[in-house]
Amino acid sequence: MSVEFMIRIIGMIVFAITGAFLGDYLGNAIGESPVLTSILIGLVGMLFGLILTPYFTTRPIRLIRRTLLSVSTQTLTSGLTGLVVGLVIAALLTFPLSLLPVPFGKILPFVGVLVFAYFGIAIFVMRQTDLSSFVRLPPGRSGEETSTSTQPTYRTVLLDTSVIIDGRIADIARTGFLVGTLLIPRFVLNELQFIADSSDNLRRQRGRRGIEVISQLQKDTSTPLRISDMDVEGVREVDDKLVVLARQLKCPILTNDYNLNRIAELQGVSVLNVNELANAVKLVFLPGESIEVNVIQEGKESGQGVGYLDDGTMVVVEDGRNYLSKKVNVTVTKVLQTAAGRMIFARMEKAE
Repeated sequence: MSVEFMIRIIGMIVFAITGAFLGDYLGNAIGESPVLTSILIGLVGMLFGLILTPYFTTRPIRLIRRTLLSVSTQTLTSGLTGLVVGLVIAALLTFPLSLLPVPFGKILPFVGVLVFAYFGIAIFVMRQTDLSSFVRLPPGRSGEETSTSTQPTYRTVLLDTSVIIDGRIADIARTGFLVGTLLIPRFVLNELQFIADSSDNLRRQRGRRGIEVISQLQKDTSTPLRISDMDVEGVREVDDKLVVLARQLKCPILTNDYNLNRIAELQGVSVLNVNELANAVKLVFLPGESIEVNVIQEGKESGQGVGYLDDGTMVVVEDGRNYLSKKVNVTVTKVLQTAAGRMIFARMEKAE
């Protein structure tokens, strides 16, 4: 039995009793049969309580709960602080305002409470970033303390499903280069669980690998991980929810999904792309440099051989077809950056 159903039953009983008493009073007042009016108005109250009770009991509570879950901790803290400050200022002004002549002395104290409470919340929420930076990085009293003011402010980073399944995020977090708190919304975790329960074997393995990655991140103490119940109302797609949530929290999205990357950038949301990071940390070779590569297959053109470096960079070797399954020294002739990654063209080194 759901809570809402129980509330409906309780509301039906309460309104039925209230309607019966009201019908009895009206029946005596207008000279009609009190029993008949009690029954009629009691039935109307019963119907009213059965249908409308959730709309002013459980529904508003759920709405408030969803709203609070969608608000970041920083915004909620700033709003509560602003409310307290506004009420304190209003309390200090209540006595002077109450000395004004009637009706101002009775109305203005109440209006002052509402106005200062509103402005306190609005100002503190609008300036929450500055206030949080001030609280986290107070000015130091010595040389060592002032040097901490140059350290970066910790931030929240949203993780999407693709980057969790990819798995490289665990290694990146372990290195310490990723500064901040990793945040996984509940709807991302639900999508990951849906993939892990898929009937398709490949999708099921990918989902289970993502769950293992989350377990590794939780055990890793270098980068904190938090799973939140925050949700976005009126949006069904997970990617759309991530973009809206990132805009609300003013934080970046960590992903390797190209489409999500483009959509987020179009809406002004910063994106941390793991694939772009992988391309950025690859070794840079200039024409004329000598490298060692293992030729593993034939190339598309006649006589070509293809090998790969440790970071996955493809190396196309001219006249390398005769050196299959061998490590050879080659000289870089050209480096191309393509959409798929970096590609190196090389030729065999001449024997001295």
